[in-house]
Amino acid sequence: KQKTAYEIMPSLVGSEMCIRDSYKRARTGGLLKDWKLTKGLTTEIDKYDRDIKGRAVPVERKATLYRMRKWQKRSRMATSLQRNLSVALPEIDRMCSYLNIPRNMKEEIARLYRKCAKKGVVKGRSIEGMVAAVIYIISRQHQSPIILEELEEVSGVSKKKIGKCYKKIRQNIELEIPINKPADYIGRLASKLNASGKTIAKSYEIVKEVEEKGFTTGRVPISVAAAAIYIAGELTSDPNIPKKIQGIPGASKNIIQKRKEEIEKLLSKD
Repeated sequence: KQKTAYEIMPSLVGSEMCIRDSYKRARTGGLLKDWKLTKGLTTEIDKYDRDIKGRAVPVERKATLYRMRKWQKRSRMATSLQRNLSVALPEIDRMCSYLNIPRNMKEEIARLYRKCAKKGVVKGRSIEGMVAAVIYIISRQHQSPIILEELEEVSGVSKKKIGKCYKKIRQNIELEIPINKPADYIGRLASKLNASGKTIAKSYEIVKEVEEKGFTTGRVPISVAAAAIYIAGELTSDPNIPKKIQGIPGASKNIIQKRKEEIEKLLSKD
């Protein structure tokens, strides 16, 4: 009797099991995208009435394809949740593009909004306000907070309404949101001013030093960050940093000037 390969080499059994497991775990198709209504898994019926080879579909089949497209579109909007997401997800894409939010953060924003929509948190609130609140939460979790004034501008919803949406999300969903620090704002502010690498590094050093001395306690973080960038720009002779202090969303030029003078006075004591 001829022996099988498993009898000759028993180790092949284990290798075959590994191969089967790898096939089970193999991914088919593209990645799931939460910011798309169908998460990227869908079948589209061509609206140009062409077959797979690009040839025109016979006239007698055009009415059938039209009905199929119509019912496919209706099936996507069958529930109130799907109708809400059909408006909210494109709004998330628009706001994230305007605010230059990276793709990984956009995925988390869409995921959190879906969670809020499934739990009914979005009911009774404007979609734009809820989207802005979700963006604010995720940006703070990534230690790159978006300023409320920026969200107000891009969403068309007042800061007060965005704040109410934010509170409603916090009341219904458990989230860990870190406290804003001046260092969190340096990257975003420096990119707007087109600051050099030396200026950014010096800004972080200044913020770290004043934090160790307890200067940031009770002060608006973004004003401290802006003042540190202006001081760092003077020390590094950065031509991109304007000599005259300019106001930014969330901090007027008077407040930044005041923080700048306080930091310079504090650092001069050393």
